[in-house]
Amino acid sequence: MPKAELLTDDQLDAELVSLPLWRAREAALERTVELASFPQAVEVVNRVAEVAERDDHHPDIDIRRRTLTFRCWTHVSGGITALDVSLAQEVDAILDALA
Repeated sequence: MPKAELLTDDQLDAELVSLPLWRAREAALERTVELASFPQAVEVVNRVAEVAERDDHHPDIDIRRRTLTFRCWTHVSGGITALDVSLAQEVDAILDALA
């Protein structure tokens, strides 16, 4: 994957307006969500995995029973890029579909 441009602080602030459940933390976009059950959490991880494979851009995912923490950052660039914003939006769409 070619190196993507890091977002500037102003660009990141603008993107976070459309991602209210995410926060910038340690050069990554991060969101924690609690699901109804462990099987539902695994289902979400599997759906995110499909998107990540399709896009060839993979988040870090921490799963603790029914609590998931997603961290989106572009490893090769060393921080947050437009790829991470797009992935965060896709994660939100998967979670919104559960409601």
